[in-house]
Amino acid sequence: MYRDEAVIGCIGVLVVGTRGTAGPGEVLVRIRGGSETYLAWSPEPLPTGATVLVIESRGTRQVDVSQWDDPLDTASSLHAR
Repeated sequence: MYRDEAVIGCIGVLVVGTRGTAGPGEVLVRIRGGSETYLAWSPEPLPTGATVLVIESRGTRQVDVSQWDDPLDTASSLHAR
């Protein structure tokens, strides 16, 4: 099983929401000068369109993700007020 170390730490967007332990979704990640899709697993369900951080590679184009809120995105923090 080949682990893709380059994808760990990348930010992506879910094109198909995850279902937590019930099944994967699909994430689009900007990597290597382009965009690639991977099966995305998360401990809790995440909706389509959620921004995620890739935290682990499972190999064979599968990754573990976690919801990501960019701490440097001041526009979104201004809207939250």
